Amino acid sequence: MPGDPPDGAVVFIGQKPTMTYVFQVVTQLNAGIGPVVVKARGNAIAKAVDVAEVVRRRFLEGQVDVGPISIDTERLVNREGRDANVSSIAIRLTRSGSAPTGPGAPAPGPAPGG
Repeated sequence: MPGDPPDGAVVFIGQKPTMTYVFQVVTQLNAGIGPVVVKARGNAIAKAVDVAEVVRRRFLEGQVDVGPISIDTERLVNREGRDANVSSIAIRLTRSGSAPTGPGAPAPGPAPGG
């Protein structure tokens, strides 16, 4: 699909611990790869949201833009050979490059033009 990030910038969420995926995303964002897309299906959707939130709120606070977020339903063949609908999510994370915010961060300067 046009506008998708390079293959290395997609993190597929599975059964590994959440922090494993958090470190993958942070590493890719710090390397300047560009946007990183966190993708998950089914029960892993909650973990994908957790990964995005931990990256955004704990590791790169004030430095990550989230969105767009896309949701979909994929038709897969289950173990019994029948068609099954599985929900999926893709969360795009982009390094904004802005300065960190919060306690200890420098106070903002005067507003431009004023």
